[in-house]
Amino acid sequence: MKTDIYVLGIETSCDETAASVVKNGTEIISNVVASQIESQKRFGGVVPEIASRHHVEEITVVIEQALTESGLKPADLDAVAVTEGPGLVGALLIGVNAAKAFAFANGLPLIGVHHIAGHIYANQLVQPMEFPLLALIVSGGHTEMVIMRGHGSFELIGETRDDAAGEAYDKVARVLGLPYPGGPHVDKLALASEIAVEFPRAWLEPDSYDFSFSGLKSAVINYKHNLEQRGEQLDPGAVAAGFQQSVTEVITTKAVRAAQAYSVKQVIAAGGVAANKGLRASLENAFNELQIPFAVPPVHLCTDNAAMIAAAGTQMYLSGVRSDLAMNGRPGMQLTSWNE
Repeated sequence: MKTDIYVLGIETSCDETAASVVKNGTEIISNVVASQIESQKRFGGVVPEIASRHHVEEITVVIEQALTESGLKPADLDAVAVTEGPGLVGALLIGVNAAKAFAFANGLPLIGVHHIAGHIYANQLVQPMEFPLLALIVSGGHTEMVIMRGHGSFELIGETRDDAAGEAYDKVARVLGLPYPGGPHVDKLALASEIAVEFPRAWLEPDSYDFSFSGLKSAVINYKHNLEQRGEQLDPGAVAAGFQQSVTEVITTKAVRAAQAYSVKQVIAAGGVAANKGLRASLENAFNELQIPFAVPPVHLCTDNAAMIAAAGTQMYLSGVRSDLAMNGRPGMQLTSWNE
């Protein structure tokens, strides 16, 4: 009698073409990622049309490689999970249609996964999730805080009102003349600098869990312009350190307040910016002091990958969630509970 569950995950929401096979939602059997960073670097950011073309070229290759590395055949799988949204519509369509074709051809259930749910469930590939928990999602397109009272239960309590943290990092990196992707370069400069420029913190209303980083980005731009007008030299490390301190202080403070207000048993971080060393250290220190367990996936599971989609898809499969072949890419898809 078969007891283990094997799910093929597919992810193409932005500029990574990825496929993975995950066992029981917790164990990675294979995880293949074809990155477009080198191709997109010359444009200073992701060009949607180019991203879509790369996905077309790579999607079949990464699926076949994920299956080969897993040692499994399609008949051994229990389901196919794919990122349904949000993301770049052209990119999403490549993954969704590949998943639909694979599921139909092999008689497998199809499961559409929200990209942010995937980032959250990347944590389950490292350790069990304890409820209620606070999930802090920090990525290029999202800065959100979600309370989970059980698997598939999502209550959004805070989100960005303008630029996401990762977006602000990339824009500040451009101001400082750093290569794409800018976030890791800003982080490295910030940690190496012994001085920091003082930039504002956007706290918003006293009881708000929302975020705003547009004003901080503008403050960095204005600081540079003022120096140029006075003929003074800019210190990139000091600017990066000041910017990062502002971002991490606001995120950490709001996360701590939310964790205490909702009496959570665990705090988890997710998303590409959760790979940022300065932010990880700030959150770890804060929650260690409060003796609230804090978890963050290793760096390769923070950035976009298909193992996280398979992990979330496994939980949805166990909850009886299924999609049909009419499923389409949904660039504006909202995170909603599937298990309430």
